[in-house]
Amino acid sequence: MTTATPAPAPSMRLREIVFGAACAAALRAAARLGVADALGDNPMTVEDLAGAVKAEPRPLRRLLRALSCHGVFAEQEDGRFAHTDMSRLLREDDPDSLRFISLWCTEPWTWEAWPRLDEAVRTGRNVVQDLYGKEFFEYLHEDAPESADVFNRAMTTSSEQSARDVAQLLDLSGSSSVADIGGGQGHVVASLLEKYPSMQGTLLDLPRVVENADPRLRRGGALADRVSIVPGDCRAAIPVRADVYIIKNILEWDDDSTARTLRNVIAAGGPGARVVVIENLVDDTPSMRFSTAMDLLLLLNVGGAKHTTQSMVDRLTGAGLVIDAIRQVNPYLHAFDCTVPA
Repeated sequence: MTTATPAPAPSMRLREIVFGAACAAALRAAARLGVADALGDNPMTVEDLAGAVKAEPRPLRRLLRALSCHGVFAEQEDGRFAHTDMSRLLREDDPDSLRFISLWCTEPWTWEAWPRLDEAVRTGRNVVQDLYGKEFFEYLHEDAPESADVFNRAMTTSSEQSARDVAQLLDLSGSSSVADIGGGQGHVVASLLEKYPSMQGTLLDLPRVVENADPRLRRGGALADRVSIVPGDCRAAIPVRADVYIIKNILEWDDDSTARTLRNVIAAGGPGARVVVIENLVDDTPSMRFSTAMDLLLLLNVGGAKHTTQSMVDRLTGAGLVIDAIRQVNPYLHAFDCTVPA
């Protein structure tokens, strides 16, 4: 029987870390095989699981044994395997599913980019341009459509989950309108409109993004009569007037793009407008191992960066915003609640 073990001595922990790719690859394999989806509420033998996912029993046992060491699946005394809280998150139908996030973070391009991290650290530039001869999203959509689909599904899943947390945290009871700036498919504004039935909303993002807006926001959707969908680039202009502006997970570009976006929000909202900036932080957070890894991935693929608390404060106050509160949304997101001064 294999179980998760206590933290080992430093020498063994370092050995485990350098074999981290094996753990990531094992999660990817389990997700691609659909092991978590095949395993129901009752424990199963490896032979039955192998039959369900069309794999060979002996190597499947090796895969499950490796994952069980990390608390993903659990091997029982009789040799059968059962779900754990973590392995259930690999199921596609779980409301908190991380299946597509697990696939996205282990896509083929990542295995080519990670070995060049030292190059990115030396130069401060992303390595994708040198690897593929084009910028990351251009490469993704032109040369790796399957990976682009995984990315889209991962971002949708993540956005849906975090939108629920954002809506639960924010009290907008004194406001009549909210704008989701660079809001992707609009999950945040949809969740807020559902929470506040009399509120009006706006979603602004690039044309190709808002074309695939949440069905609740599109014509015929449950919220369509209370929302405006505006195609545009928030770094260029924000032609939207609202009481509250939400900016979530987009201030990861270069400093100039971030500054232009904040200036545009301030100009659009005017004195008294509320601006809520929601970001992952690489310090003072329960999720530092996750957020710092995401920070390095951003360096590799687009040359972006996650923020520390202070770097976010500096950018917000430097743009002219007054920070009223900083609150934790969930273990991996923080909200900076700001006001445009008079």
